Amino acid sequence: MQIGIIGAGECTPEVEKVAEEVGRQVARCGAVLICGGMGGVMRAACRGAAGAGGITVGILPGNRAEQANEYVQIRIVTDMGHARNVLVVHSSDVLIAIAGEYGTLSELAIALKLGKPVVGLETWDISPDIVNASDPAEAVEKAALLVRRP
Repeated sequence: MQIGIIGAGECTPEVEKVAEEVGRQVARCGAVLICGGMGGVMRAACRGAAGAGGITVGILPGNRAEQANEYVQIRIVTDMGHARNVLVVHSSDVLIAIAGEYGTLSELAIALKLGKPVVGLETWDISPDIVNASDPAEAVEKAALLVRRP
């Protein structure tokens, strides 16, 4: 299972803590973490997953692998800027949105348009199709259930 983690490239320490725990939970459930590979929510989630022995994949907006945060193990260089958001969504079986700004909003819209399941943690309230969760463990549990649902 590949779980996409979407959220802002800069975030508060509180959101960072939530994202790190989400990453840890993704690794514990045996899923691969997919993200945009940069800072903020993405960096924190990768740190949590890598620290728990998980696999992290960063789909980078720029043209250099070195731009990825230090916790990204597999770096996919796109040189596509924000258009790489489409690749993050397409590469994920399910997405977990953590807080977020306009980039997160675009990924949510793409996911909903494609019919990808989305779990939200204090994120944009734009659709009843976003399954809300109250904490990181619940978010990953719900994400796994949405992928496994027939």
